[in-house]
Amino acid sequence: MNDAFDFRVETEQAADGISVLAVSGEVDLFTAPELKVAAQQALDAGATRLVVDLTATRFLDSTALGVLIGLVKRVRPLGGDLTIVNTDPTTAKTFTITGLDEIFTVVATRDDAIAALAG
Repeated sequence: MNDAFDFRVETEQAADGISVLAVSGEVDLFTAPELKVAAQQALDAGATRLVVDLTATRFLDSTALGVLIGLVKRVRPLGGDLTIVNTDPTTAKTFTITGLDEIFTVVATRDDAIAALAG
């Protein structure tokens, strides 16, 4: 069953040049494009540092991981970066198995993510 109906991305400006994308629900083949659009809108608005808050996310598939990798590739040449907030052990294991924990900075709270990008 696809829970695309409860998928949501809320964007907020956390600090100068830092946008937070709070993602909830499942990020999969059907919903990942919405995450990509929200991130593009944040970049178009001047953000170069992104926090992707996955605290309320239940599932990520390979399409979602591809979107996150694409975001890193877009912001780093701009002098920016991407930090992920995650507390889910399954998602953490996915990052570890795929080696993405070496590409992304993964922290436990939104405040830690903002601090990592602000510093």
